[in-house]
Amino acid sequence: MKLSIITINYNDLTGLKNTVDSVVNQSWKDYEHIIIDGGSKDGSYEYINENAHNFSYFVSEPDEGIYNAMNKGIAKANGEYLLMLNAGDLLYNNQVLSKIFENTSYTQDVIYGDVDRESKGVVFTESIFPDKLTFGFLRYGMISHQAAFFKKKLHDTVGLYDETIRYGADWHFIIKSICKYNATYLHLNFKMAICSADGLTCSPSEFDKMFEEKTTVLRKEFPAFVDDYLVLDELDRKKINNRVNYFIANFKQFVKKIIGYKKS
Repeated sequence: MKLSIITINYNDLTGLKNTVDSVVNQSWKDYEHIIIDGGSKDGSYEYINENAHNFSYFVSEPDEGIYNAMNKGIAKANGEYLLMLNAGDLLYNNQVLSKIFENTSYTQDVIYGDVDRESKGVVFTESIFPDKLTFGFLRYGMISHQAAFFKKKLHDTVGLYDETIRYGADWHFIIKSICKYNATYLHLNFKMAICSADGLTCSPSEFDKMFEEKTTVLRKEFPAFVDDYLVLDELDRKKINNRVNYFIANFKQFVKKIIGYKKS
């Protein structure tokens, strides 16, 4: 089997339905869909059972967080490539998997593309990623896991998602794969997914904690390449702050749009 799509969910019935619809309606079908639910009480469990014929595997039980749930999905996956498409995230259109896989065979460890970002059903920005993934880029940014297809065998080399990391274990896995284990990769220059920005890591109130966690991880994994933020020169501090503030600015813009829609 070419692809395993892993969807984790906890009390997001609407998001789960939208995600499943975006998978079921794909024109290319050489995939399995795995659902890892954290013991939801909002009707998700009933929906999963009613649609069990669409899933190769599903479970609904308490877990130890997002990355524990993702690791559960990896353990059950049979595909050559894995895609983490969590509840609320959507494949870009019904032909996107066909466009990626139908007429092409890949050898790279990672295939990735671009995304739109939405909140409450409204797209407010896009993310177009570079063709070359450098340490400089991955130090402060990352590609979107919703549009990143990882060879399952890569986990044999790099390991599973580190469940001690609260915000960025997917980023940690990517930067280790590329910068420590020299994973091969290919950027396909088109949009593959629409990512929900309603989760914890998209909340501006969490950005400082995310930055602190990322700095701690970098010092552990790449100590020779990480400077203390307090001793950086003004230009480097500006680069960091610009990346942190980029999403905040776009999110504020989105909120203004929503207010305008509600008034009209």
